[in-house]
Amino acid sequence: MTFENTAEFARQLDATDPLASYREQFHFPSIKGKQVIYFTGNSLGLQPKRTAAYVEEIMEDWRQLAVEGHFYADKPWWDYHERLAAPLSKVVGAKPSEITVMNTLTVNLHLLMVSFYRPTKKRYKILCEEKAFPSDQYMFQSQIKFHGLDVSDTLVEVKKRDGEHYWRTEDILAKIDEVGDELALVLLGGVNYYNGQVFDMETITRAGKAVGAYVGWDLAHAVGNVELALHEWDADFAAWCSYKYMNSGPGNASGVYIHERYHGRTDIPRFEGWWGTKKETRFLMQPQFDPMENADAWQVSNAPVLALAPYLASLEMFEEVGMPALIAKRDLIVNYLEFILKEIDREVDSNFEIITPKERGTQLSVFLHGEGRTLFDYLMEHGVITDWREPNVIRLAPAPFYCSFEDMYRFGQILKKGIRET
Repeated sequence: MTFENTAEFARQLDATDPLASYREQFHFPSIKGKQVIYFTGNSLGLQPKRTAAYVEEIMEDWRQLAVEGHFYADKPWWDYHERLAAPLSKVVGAKPSEITVMNTLTVNLHLLMVSFYRPTKKRYKILCEEKAFPSDQYMFQSQIKFHGLDVSDTLVEVKKRDGEHYWRTEDILAKIDEVGDELALVLLGGVNYYNGQVFDMETITRAGKAVGAYVGWDLAHAVGNVELALHEWDADFAAWCSYKYMNSGPGNASGVYIHERYHGRTDIPRFEGWWGTKKETRFLMQPQFDPMENADAWQVSNAPVLALAPYLASLEMFEEVGMPALIAKRDLIVNYLEFILKEIDREVDSNFEIITPKERGTQLSVFLHGEGRTLFDYLMEHGVITDWREPNVIRLAPAPFYCSFEDMYRFGQILKKGIRET
């Protein structure tokens, strides 16, 4: 397709967009009375309009049924989380039995480390990407210290090559081979939060397991954004938040994938709680833990249904649309955004650098050479909600559920004016 940097062309793309109607199913903020252009679905997705009804249903059940809502609500609370497994399994490429929803992302990563990071005298090292998301870095460091190990010796970070903004798969594979039988765990972000790079998860998983390591993935920026096939790739575990591309609300519940080979086992180490026990025996109050025979065995506490309700509302939309359709629009709208950026760069003779490689999802990270924070502030003041990362990178994530092609054109015009005025 030959793109054009015109409002008419953008509107033509919107007119033929099969997902265009979903834009009206989300609440948008306003700045100076105008609906914003929203580029931060990679940080917090917009609220679906149907979410309120899902939350209100629980509030009404609580009002009318009180404690009996656990069993007699239309969607009983005691197994509410189970409703999320099947739709989520389609999003991440897993079996429903391999999915559970609980806690929040870093909490879940810590809990998964109990099961999948079991360092020995010989095999104890963890491999991750250089400058992983800070929460992951803190999690790694604290887990390593908890086991009485030295962070500098234990944590192996794969670096980018000098002068490059992305990681090369061959460098990751080479580092896995180099560490070899000392490697206990490979745990990377499936999509890097800073540059938007999608890692070759299948190849990396295969390489890590070939040297005898467990392989897990932090999919915070991947779920609902890129194609995933966790079961087929044979990953051991994964976890993700739900408030970015999954649109479930700020700080909301985290999804977890655990390969079925670990289900039904009583010998696997994990921190256990009431809600991980079999439903059939849970209320017998037995002193011995009797694990669920699926990923729910890793549940600790009863489900926070008020948090899960927005997630269920959003997953209903994913069920309606399907990941293939979302990915098709994602590719088209991101390509159009890239075209717009290059056109504006040419028109104003600026010096943008897109540091996101071709292995990408919804996000484009743009180095604003010669520009500074004042341009970002200008964009925000003029109704473009985007994201700033030091030293001078803006992250643009046109989520396909609710961003339009006309948004991309309008952003380009505001960007051009901002460069000229700041």
